[in-house]
Amino acid sequence: MDRIEYIIGTFDSAGIKINEKQAEQYSVLCDFMVEYNKNVNLTSITEFQDVVMKHFVDSVLPFTMFDVAKGSSFIDVGTGAGFPSIPLLIFRPDLSGTLCDSLKKRCVYLELACNKIGVSAEIVHARSEELGRSRRGQFDIATARAVAAMPVLAEFCIPFVKNGGIFAALKSVNEDISHAGNAIKILGGKTERVFDYKLPNGDDRRLVIIKKITDTPTKYPRSFANITKKPL
Repeated sequence: MDRIEYIIGTFDSAGIKINEKQAEQYSVLCDFMVEYNKNVNLTSITEFQDVVMKHFVDSVLPFTMFDVAKGSSFIDVGTGAGFPSIPLLIFRPDLSGTLCDSLKKRCVYLELACNKIGVSAEIVHARSEELGRSRRGQFDIATARAVAAMPVLAEFCIPFVKNGGIFAALKSVNEDISHAGNAIKILGGKTERVFDYKLPNGDDRRLVIIKKITDTPTKYPRSFANITKKPL
């Protein structure tokens, strides 16, 4: 089996249909990331099969579990090496993606990676809590994968979301997300669904869907120090 067939088959095992062009984009992205990773620390996952499952399928699968309207805008907070945003944009090129990261050298990589595979995205070099003050309420969806504990992550992400929009948190099943209830309420959100599921390889995952039901008070997000030292 060649790489393209493998990628298509792996996505298919998760119930996701992709075409050969998309599989080629994932293949090119894998090679580019692994090569770039030799000089800039992006990921500890570098084996081809692991990248396909634990980065690509892992990034896309959650966004098949809830309705993502055509043409929706999203921001990926603390995107790192571009997960879940870049694999999601390959799968859903109709979406408008903004990738936010605080490290300049990662943003340089993200620009190059998107250009390499022909994906259109806005790359923003900024701290999320600072960007959240200037671009509050601008996105249909905010998302983040493995960035911080839920009370902290909620304050980073919910301010970005329009009323009626969604904060989709890609989390570990080991975290007690009930601790975030107060933060979510204060920030204008309401927990709609919690999906516990498995990747095709058996790895456990959790998707938390928070709906934005009212404006986030203007004093949020606070400074990074306050967010992390005194979670809501």
